[in-house]
Amino acid sequence: MRPILTPHEMREVDAAAVARGTAEEILIERAAWAVARRARRMLGGSYGRRVVVIAGPGNNGADGRVAARFLTERGVRVRVIDAASIPERLPECDLVIDAAYGTGFRGVWNAPRTDAPVLAVDFPSGVDGMTGCSHGRPLRATATVTFAALKPGLLFGDGAEFAGDVEIVDIGLDVSSSSVFAVDASDVSVPARAVDAHKWKAAVLAVAGSPGMIGAASLASEAALRAGAGIVHLVSPGSASDHSIPREVVRRPVAPIGWAPEVVEMAGNRFAAMVLGPGLGRDESTMTDVRRLVADATLPMVIDGDALFALGDEFSVLASRRGGSVITPHDGEFARLTGHAPSRDRIAAARSLAHDADCVCLLKGPATVIAAPDGRVAVVDEGDQRLATAGSGDVLAGVVAAFIARGAELFEAAYSAAFVHARAARHDRAIGLLAGDLPLAVADVLAGDFEVDA
Repeated sequence: MRPILTPHEMREVDAAAVARGTAEEILIERAAWAVARRARRMLGGSYGRRVVVIAGPGNNGADGRVAARFLTERGVRVRVIDAASIPERLPECDLVIDAAYGTGFRGVWNAPRTDAPVLAVDFPSGVDGMTGCSHGRPLRATATVTFAALKPGLLFGDGAEFAGDVEIVDIGLDVSSSSVFAVDASDVSVPARAVDAHKWKAAVLAVAGSPGMIGAASLASEAALRAGAGIVHLVSPGSASDHSIPREVVRRPVAPIGWAPEVVEMAGNRFAAMVLGPGLGRDESTMTDVRRLVADATLPMVIDGDALFALGDEFSVLASRRGGSVITPHDGEFARLTGHAPSRDRIAAARSLAHDADCVCLLKGPATVIAAPDGRVAVVDEGDQRLATAGSGDVLAGVVAAFIARGAELFEAAYSAAFVHARAARHDRAIGLLAGDLPLAVADVLAGDFEVDA
């Protein structure tokens, strides 16, 4: 996993390195060398190339000035311009190095205009290092060389767009204190099915779908099967059999009202996980049954969509559950649960809800935040706009449930599922991806992109 540190935490890491005897000048030299190396790659050479370095105060400016020296020594024609006195338009050049302001900058910065590609030093100037919100008119970087760890603002808000391709460079700083990480393919952790496994060893019970919304149940059920569930039983209160449900899914009829006790008994000890909520409906009797089921069922539960709506601000029932829970809110559902939208600090928002509800919170977004109640946080930045399509969240809920049924710990199941789900979307068309395309793509990703834990 790639560590993520806030600007404040990064300053503490820097200070600790200096206190242990690493001279600040050494850290600057290491950072500057990494910047110069990336600059030469972007230039496609050194001799005769033209570079403009915008250098501000503090360590960012120092990194830029030393990088300018390294480039000059290798034949690059470098002009250093002080950030406090920049022209409206930069001189013609082959590359601009943005070393104006770092993650601690507060205020508005209107960058000069340029047609050249931009390399940002540690962080794009004028973007908030914590939230990724832009202030003024920052330069849009082609690439960013950041040091030791990612910063939240590189993943959220405008920061992901302004940063371009982000390279993390080790300059000898100890970032082991981080409890927040960005997920890579190698971090996906899902127990493999044993050679002597049978269908009930990874069984999922789906409580989803309602008249007119059976498609959500179909998507969640198929996704669970494609992600490795041995069998899926589907309960759709008030809905008759529907041809859109995969034929491998077992339908379990229940009464349209007052069905919670029947489902609790049905769950028994045979199912390993439940997914609750996709397309379930929002009438009053359904919400009453959802709340009762959440309180009484004892198996691990993925709570999504209409089930989150049913819980509303009564989510404290999650804290007393015996089976453990993963909740999967988007911003609107988060607001219904907490009474307010997520703050711009999405890591803090997800972490707070996970703590208060004593569950794993998977806060969906362009960068999805997965927080455990013990404070661990994983961020999945693999997804893109292809996932902004109706039903994709139902698929994700099914994948999480399947991974739990296969034996993954809840936090690991949630971030692994979010990564696989996002990677699956990238396997398909850039425009016109449907949620129904995703379950099979999930199976392809699991089969071809990486191996899961044995």
